Amino acid sequence: MILAFPCNQFGGQEPGTNEEIMEFVKPFGITFPFFAKCDVNGNDTVPVFQYLKHHLSGLLGSFIKWNFTKFLVDRNGKPFKRYSPQTAPYDFEADIVALLSQQ
Repeated sequence: MILAFPCNQFGGQEPGTNEEIMEFVKPFGITFPFFAKCDVNGNDTVPVFQYLKHHLSGLLGSFIKWNFTKFLVDRNGKPFKRYSPQTAPYDFEADIVALLSQQ
């Protein structure tokens, strides 16, 4: 399942309200859950990103450097792998298939 967490900490690229964000994505037919806009870095980092970053460091340590950093989590909630913003979702399809095949 894909979960989206809008964030305005990367060049102010997400300035809208939660309602405006949902209106913006509506034409794209998005069917996965969108959470309220949140902070993923700094003192106000939401708990889910504190957890993910604690378990999976990136190129800049735990700091998330830009929009569309992706985390793959197994069925038990254990962070499995972190992907850069440049990594397309199809590029880690093999990792998803491998996790789904585990019991």
